[in-house]
Amino acid sequence: MKFFSLVFGLLLSFQLQAQQCDFKISGVVKDFHDGNVLPNSTLSINGYDIYALSDLDGKYELSGLCKGTYVVTITHPECEVAQFTVEVTDNVQRDFKLEHHTEALNAVTVQGENTNRGTVSGTQTRLESGVLENYSNASLGDALREVAGVSSLNTGSTVVKPVIQGLHSSRVLIINNGTRMEDQEWGVEHAPNLDINAAENVTVVKGASALRYGGDAVGGVIVTNAPKAPAKDTLYGKTILSGATNGRSLGVTTSLLKAFESGFYVQGQGTTKYAGDLESPDYVLSNTGLREHDFSIGFGLNKFTYGFDAYYSFYNSEIGILRASHIGNLSDLIRAINSGAPNYVRDFTYDINAPKQDVSHHLAKINFYKRFEKAGKLSLDYSYQQNNRKEFDIRRGDDRDQASLDLQLTTHTLASNFLYDAASNLKANFGVEASYQENFPNPNTGIRRLIPDYEMYTAGAYATADLDISPKWRIDGGFRYDFMQIDAQKYYLTSSWENRGYESEFGDLVVQRLDNQLLVNPVFDYHNFSGTLGARYRIKSNWDLKLNLSSASRAPNPAELFSDGLHHSAAIIELGDLRLDQEQSYKASLELNGQTGGLTFGINPFYNHISDFIIMEPNGLQYTNRGAFPVYQYGQVDARLFGVDVRANYTFDANFNLQTVFAYVNGQDLDRNRPLIDMPAPNINTTFGFRKAEWNNLNIGLRNQTVLEQTRFPNNDFEVTYINDSGEQTTETVAVSQPPSGYSLFHLTSSVDFDVFKQSTLTLGFFVDNILNTAYRDYLNRQRYFTDDLGRNFRIQLKLNY
Repeated sequence: MKFFSLVFGLLLSFQLQAQQCDFKISGVVKDFHDGNVLPNSTLSINGYDIYALSDLDGKYELSGLCKGTYVVTITHPECEVAQFTVEVTDNVQRDFKLEHHTEALNAVTVQGENTNRGTVSGTQTRLESGVLENYSNASLGDALREVAGVSSLNTGSTVVKPVIQGLHSSRVLIINNGTRMEDQEWGVEHAPNLDINAAENVTVVKGASALRYGGDAVGGVIVTNAPKAPAKDTLYGKTILSGATNGRSLGVTTSLLKAFESGFYVQGQGTTKYAGDLESPDYVLSNTGLREHDFSIGFGLNKFTYGFDAYYSFYNSEIGILRASHIGNLSDLIRAINSGAPNYVRDFTYDINAPKQDVSHHLAKINFYKRFEKAGKLSLDYSYQQNNRKEFDIRRGDDRDQASLDLQLTTHTLASNFLYDAASNLKANFGVEASYQENFPNPNTGIRRLIPDYEMYTAGAYATADLDISPKWRIDGGFRYDFMQIDAQKYYLTSSWENRGYESEFGDLVVQRLDNQLLVNPVFDYHNFSGTLGARYRIKSNWDLKLNLSSASRAPNPAELFSDGLHHSAAIIELGDLRLDQEQSYKASLELNGQTGGLTFGINPFYNHISDFIIMEPNGLQYTNRGAFPVYQYGQVDARLFGVDVRANYTFDANFNLQTVFAYVNGQDLDRNRPLIDMPAPNINTTFGFRKAEWNNLNIGLRNQTVLEQTRFPNNDFEVTYINDSGEQTTETVAVSQPPSGYSLFHLTSSVDFDVFKQSTLTLGFFVDNILNTAYRDYLNRQRYFTDDLGRNFRIQLKLNY
């Protein structure tokens, strides 16, 4: 028996030794996009000591293989590591295709996709997560003031709208994780309805050069991007806890991302904020509390050749509107505006009473993409948004808890984009999109509707490209066409209809004539054309010059056309105009960026001529059964804006640096030869920084914020005749035009890191805003007529990365 076992073992050993192991895998390593060969690619067989290096023609050969199934791993400089499964039964001829744009895959820029080639000639700035985290308990508008040329239009200190080179609201598009926000941005006190903590980075593009997102970006585009999931097994997140003395606020935000090597990922994020009345240096700003609750969740498959992303976010905020801005009679309103002293001050409280606003925003989207060899990437997006805005006025009686304004805005958008990147020196985007939007005002508010029922249909198509024409020159350009139709149903008072002269021009739009009002059905079509052309010249290493020419066309929004009544949280009466036409912007922008020694700088002068520029200006006061309010009227003028943004950073050594940004905008009403209203004053921000990595990454910054007095403003003061408190008729000039004095504030920022647990970092941040407790008012704060701005504020922040 032992003999037969020995013979059997010898035969089996002979058979194994005789197994044929001289097969090979050979072929060429190529670029997936354009088919070019990739020399110097390293190929290896997992689990075996078998390697190969592709030659100058991209050819390789892996030899000495037996029959079986093998995993081939390929690496190449500037390429993603790739793995392929190959079954060997004979000699195998196999070409491998790699993604030759790893840097592009890992970068997310203004185009909102995986490409490092955004707008080549446009002026753009990106804020990374480290900067955004300092504002985790604040707003997007607060963070964007870090960018040269970006200021804010405020209603108090909790409603902050970004202003880019003098333009805001519907002229500034906000892209939230690839989706254009549709959240009734027309109101001066309508802040962006998104949570800054959901963004990994934010990019600001000044002007209309980013045509993919819309041709109506007369002012610019703000792009927020969620964290990009890596294609590997990993789990990470962060939690930030913030507190502040001014408003006695507390905020917490947390996020978590789980990714798998297969490319699948899931991520979630949530934020809550709780604040009471804010305070100026001398008094409480009564009824300025805040409640905010937000969350988002996303999942998808992040493969190179195909994949999808699904995302949902919910945003809810309840914001108190300064009680002193809502006044019961004309004499008190005139006294408040002319004196500047608040007529309503109470002790601190966390309560939020009317006037206030309660806003909810739902966003759901899904994106599919597929890459094609020697062509590019095709993507298809669908998004759904629902925005519900409620504004509460001071009421008495049974309806005191009923919203005075209750709007529900629903938007469906379908978009497709094809990115051509098969050529190494050319990138192009082609896309189409269409949307349907419906606005439904609650008819049971008991108040005349400010914005009517309407349906809006839009369709657009665009093409953009950028081309390397030499090592120093790169050019880009694009064209976009948009169609928009607004179909509205609106009631007008007969007296108002006739006083505005609408009967002769729009009498055919009247559907029904009642005793004292008319039902009107305006249907307006708009055709908008936009384009951009620019170039970037690389002067030398770390020096480049950009020139961009752009034209953007924007149709009037429904508020500008149809507003007709009291805008409660803005505390003004707004009057639209059916005669408004679309505005057309023609902008030239130049930007020089350079670095010499320890100095890095950028200079960006611009000139913007806007035909039929839509403005809203005060023209009187009106008393209603809800109180006394200023009246603002929409109109159009030809305008021009020019200015310059400057930024500079000087690094003294490894520990000290000095950073300065300066912005100046000059706006002029060409029709009436006078300055434009609501232009930001010249401002300069200078930060002296100290960093010591050896001291637990200690960072300290002392910043001076100086805003000069705005000396260029239109005279919109007006006279009002009214019965004063003594029962006598009197006439008085209401000073609504005069800007406040300039101001200079000092702020402190600091942070230090500690290693805790395993692979976790705890960052302790300490901040002081308005260190000297300076009393000031800002020209672009709509509540400057009634109160001073914020006083000193101590903030503390704990951030745990895990």
